[in-house]
Amino acid sequence: MRANRLGAALAVALTATLASCGSGEPAESTEAAQSPTAAAQGPVKLTYWTWAPNMDKIVAVWNQAHPDIQVTVSKQAGGDDAAAKYLTAAKAGNPPDLVQAEYQHLPSFIAADAVADLKAETAAIKGEFSEGLWNLVTLGTEGVYGVPQDSGPMMLFYRKDLFDKYGIEVPKTWQEYAEAARTVRKKDSKVYLGTFSSKDPGAFTGLAQQAGAQWWSISGESWKVNIADEPTKKVADYWGGLVKEGAIDDMPFFTPEWNKALNDGKLLSWPSAVWAPGVLATNAPKAKDKWAIAPMPQWNAGENYSGFWGGSSVAVSSKTPNKAAAAQFATWLNTDPAALQLLVKEAAIYPASTKAQSALGEAPDYFSNQPDFWQQAAAVSAGARGFTFGPNVGVTYNTFKDAFDKALQNKTPFSDAIQTMQDATVADMRKSGFTIAS
Repeated sequence: MRANRLGAALAVALTATLASCGSGEPAESTEAAQSPTAAAQGPVKLTYWTWAPNMDKIVAVWNQAHPDIQVTVSKQAGGDDAAAKYLTAAKAGNPPDLVQAEYQHLPSFIAADAVADLKAETAAIKGEFSEGLWNLVTLGTEGVYGVPQDSGPMMLFYRKDLFDKYGIEVPKTWQEYAEAARTVRKKDSKVYLGTFSSKDPGAFTGLAQQAGAQWWSISGESWKVNIADEPTKKVADYWGGLVKEGAIDDMPFFTPEWNKALNDGKLLSWPSAVWAPGVLATNAPKAKDKWAIAPMPQWNAGENYSGFWGGSSVAVSSKTPNKAAAAQFATWLNTDPAALQLLVKEAAIYPASTKAQSALGEAPDYFSNQPDFWQQAAAVSAGARGFTFGPNVGVTYNTFKDAFDKALQNKTPFSDAIQTMQDATVADMRKSGFTIAS
């Protein structure tokens, strides 16, 4: 069964390029297929699907310096729709040569034999990415299915002025965070330290990663699914307990209510990712220069772990006849110092490469009061734990929303919602033909 091949294709012993793993076509073996210039009549032409802003300006710099490999940008909407569109194009046999692939969607691309294994082409750049980030494009195997482009290491964003007002120390552990939340409620019943959002599974996934969760893994020719693991249940019960006692709010992120609470100083912290300054600048303009950042509270004092919320890679289609040229461009885009500066300046993203620090420059304008913003972000990113996403993240995330909505409505344990996610994910994978290890 086609879907069932994912386990075998990703096994350490079977990490041959997926493009030749079931398409019925011979693997590329000629020099012309692998070399961007051999037997070429004119330049190699590549198409790149991406939603990053101003990518055409960045690609123009590449095109000027590489007349033999010309890249055309095709702007996409991003998100789940972009992933579905790419899978449809791959199935129809007319995908782009390169695609911006969010980390959580990459396994579904691999399952569909839609992206190439770039192990050989990326061997020289592995060391330029943290272990946690590299794991997001390998799924814990020897294969490499994309070049990391940007990442979303999570930090604690907090209102420094209001922490001072209420006499709260920046929490270094989640126990201290809970105590601070209770203190805030006692001092001002209209204010919350934070909120739990049942509408944002990506945020919860990052929190679970920080605690050491590993929801999916590959075992030989099978998948292991362990969403209801102890770290995840611990995170769920922690937040569920705080909501139940009224220590934190339960308003979803990115809603008008949430925006107003941030802007008016009624919500004092937000465990979020490095991209948060843009959100805060738009949704809480009155609070400019009043927010600060700190590492995420830890489960055990003295640790320095974080998780990822968001981020994407650049993957190469398994159908492209110009794999080497596409990999060369993807490598340049995400590791070349000049390209990294362009990604920061033009696309306003936080590059995944460890070389990015020199390209970041001044702190985001919203955080002009914290000149070491990017240095702190780099330190946090280094401690972000790895994670393997599965081939049906959409099902898992939709189940999260439904199950946690019901848990809030019915005041039932959050850990029950985690078990619902586990059961729904496994059932969907079995239905799709994947072999699930016990």
